[in-house]
Amino acid sequence: MIVIADTSPINYLMRIGEIEVLPKLYGRILVPPSVCDELKRPQAPESVRLWIARPPAWLEIRVPGQKPDAELVKADLDDGERDAILLAQELDAEELIIDEMRGRKEAQRRHLHFIGTLGVLRTADRQGLLDFKTAVDQLRRTSFYIAQDILDRLISGQED
Repeated sequence: MIVIADTSPINYLMRIGEIEVLPKLYGRILVPPSVCDELKRPQAPESVRLWIARPPAWLEIRVPGQKPDAELVKADLDDGERDAILLAQELDAEELIIDEMRGRKEAQRRHLHFIGTLGVLRTADRQGLLDFKTAVDQLRRTSFYIAQDILDRLISGQED
């Protein structure tokens, strides 16, 4: 299974201590170098910077083999989002893990299957790897944002 991740999901899963759900759910995760660069930025939490400085064996850094097309450039995405979408498209990935709305819209436009941090947590909960409500409570203590009505539907199991 080919799974590509953007910066935000890795950042937030690290911050709440649930990064290990990724290899348990997907085996290996591929990220473009630009995602690593974003995780190393000074504004990233120290734990995230230390983690990416010595990435685990299940995280593979892969340079996209193509340049972004004009539409991808016009989408006004961060480098990590842009390159994750490019890599997912190039490798025909089964899953793209991405949170930001503009990135998700571009992934949808390109017919890429995507999931966000909350979707990963929901899947991990269903597989007995964590408790969704507890993970969401931890996530809410960070800068992660989701509209309360969407969160309520997720917690009640009405939305995936």
